[in-house]
Amino acid sequence: MSDALRLLAVLAHPDDESLGFGGTLAKCAAEGIETHLVTATHGQSGRFRGHPPGSSEHPGAEALAAIREKELHAAAEALGIRSLAMLGYVDKQLDAAPPREVIGRIAANVRRVRPHVVVTFDPEGAYGHPDHVAISQFAAAALVAAADPGHDGEGADLAPHAAAKLYFVAWPEPAMAAYEAAFRRMTSHVDGVEREGRPWPDWAITTVIDTRPYWNTVWRAVSCHESQITAYERLATLSPEHHEALWGWQSFYRVYSTVNGGRTRETDLFEGLRDGRR
Repeated sequence: MSDALRLLAVLAHPDDESLGFGGTLAKCAAEGIETHLVTATHGQSGRFRGHPPGSSEHPGAEALAAIREKELHAAAEALGIRSLAMLGYVDKQLDAAPPREVIGRIAANVRRVRPHVVVTFDPEGAYGHPDHVAISQFAAAALVAAADPGHDGEGADLAPHAAAKLYFVAWPEPAMAAYEAAFRRMTSHVDGVEREGRPWPDWAITTVIDTRPYWNTVWRAVSCHESQITAYERLATLSPEHHEALWGWQSFYRVYSTVNGGRTRETDLFEGLRDGRR
């Protein structure tokens, strides 16, 4: 295992890494931080170039899974991600996957990568998306399992590992407005209820990362997801202010840290680890 700092993103779908976390991943990779990605699903239940499942223009779930896996590998390469693990679950059904199995598979990747910092979605899934909510819960549980010497799930043969820090992505008002300018209202319809995204209050955000130099890198990664290109067309026409809100700054909530704390806002996910890393 190298002495480099290591970051692991645990996310739900192909494109989450680019749209939601791309600036941070690109910045960390450019700074020599080893960046790694776990993606839980293949995104095979979605549209293909705007065509819904079941239409004559849609290739079918199995073919779309293969397409989106290839696109994800290309996006990960554009962002400088060192390793990618796909868990192979069906999107829109992640919350119905066997919990112990999913948690064990994520824990095994935590033990393999041995990250100092882990990032994932917030408990509300950004805008209530059930897969985002599920991966937030699974990732947090997997960090507990990965650190437990008594863990008997997948990865039990690997040495325990306790990540030093966990972060949830935390979109403030400008970022939420930018996403809505690109994709319209950020909502999910679940069990007959409309869930709508809510921006994080500014006071609750613990960490803001300046990712402005990496806009072009993120756009290249987003563009790799060609099967979803109709969903991204509006991104190309966003105002400079919205582009900056999307990818110029990325905001997080520090869930826990074993190396620092307090109210002072961080500008670095690895604050407290640059010197005396563990």
